[in-house]
Amino acid sequence: MPILDPISGLDALRRELDRTFEEFWSDRSPRTWRGAFLPGRAARQYPLVNLSEDEGHVYVEALAPGVDPKSLDLSVVQGTLTIKGEKPGLQQVSAEAYHRNERAAGRFVRTIELPAEVDAAKVHADYRNGLLLVTLPKSEKAKPKQIPISVA
Repeated sequence: MPILDPISGLDALRRELDRTFEEFWSDRSPRTWRGAFLPGRAARQYPLVNLSEDEGHVYVEALAPGVDPKSLDLSVVQGTLTIKGEKPGLQQVSAEAYHRNERAAGRFVRTIELPAEVDAAKVHADYRNGLLLVTLPKSEKAKPKQIPISVA
C-alpha cells in the first residue's frame, strides 16, 4: 500500500476548491447559470470531460461529437491540460428558418487542472467516435514510491 503524502492531498483539495469558486464566481448573474448551453445563456464548459487516474497515468475522456479532429489542439503546461478546437455549425439553414437551435457550434477552449504532475513529452491522444481520449503519463516524482522497512 503506497504511503500518502498529506501535503499533496491538501494541495489537491485547495486546487479543487479554487477551481470550484472560480467557476461559481466567474458569472454572478442569476439569469446566466453555467449549466445552460442555449443561446443567450452562459455556455457550460465544453467539451464535457471525465478525469481519472491510476498509479502511473492520468486519463481524460472528452465528449466532443462533430468536432473535426484536425481542429483539435492540446497542450500541457504547469499541471494544466488545455483542449482547443472548433465545432462546425450547419451552414445550409438560415438563422430565421430555425424552430429550435440547441446544439452549440463554434470555437471552444477547455482548461483542466490535472491532479498530478505529468510527463508532457509522453502525452498520447486519440479521437474515436466523437470521444477524445488523452493519456498523460505521470512524471516519476509524482508516482507513489514503495519504501522498504528494515526490521532491527
